[in-house]
Amino acid sequence: MKVLGINGSARKDGNTEILMNIVFEELETAGIETEMVQLSGRVIEPCRACWACGGKKNCVHKRDMFQEIFEKMTLADGILLGSPVYTANISANMQAFLERASVVTDMNRNEKLLRHKVGAALTAARRGGALTALDAMNHFFMLQDMFLVGSSYWPLAYGQMPGDVREDEEGLNTMKALGQNMAYLLKTLKEGRGRA
Repeated sequence: MKVLGINGSARKDGNTEILMNIVFEELETAGIETEMVQLSGRVIEPCRACWACGGKKNCVHKRDMFQEIFEKMTLADGILLGSPVYTANISANMQAFLERASVVTDMNRNEKLLRHKVGAALTAARRGGALTALDAMNHFFMLQDMFLVGSSYWPLAYGQMPGDVREDEEGLNTMKALGQNMAYLLKTLKEGRGRA
């Protein structure tokens, strides 16, 4: 099994990456392969509403890395989304990515591209806006017929400067629980499919 992590932060090696790596540690301990894609330093273009993706199973535009990431999503068993809070919401790159992914899946509904995959989201926040950011990512999963992973609290941690989240003990423990719960759900689904 494999989980693809998409880090929507503009900052590489920042708080969002730290939190995602804590989740990854729990997944890897459970024997689940992980891969992180960083949107830092790249621009994901917004959807053009051209509807050309219908029947193609991916966006037809190739000026950014969307096609490559979306292909990895369709092959993964689980998807972990992470974004810092920017203006009380997810990053612009994450928003553009999720909008395009939603259009591709909507235009290819019969293909069930992400159906029954496991999804989890996390955020790093300076102070407010964390629940709005989590909602945006979780709503994406819910629209895709995916299974949503919860944790012992909202999967967020507080920190402004890179590394600050390491001081949020409750946030770190919440990330560990998120990783453990994601591993549990992935394995349970796999066992269930094996019996079906």
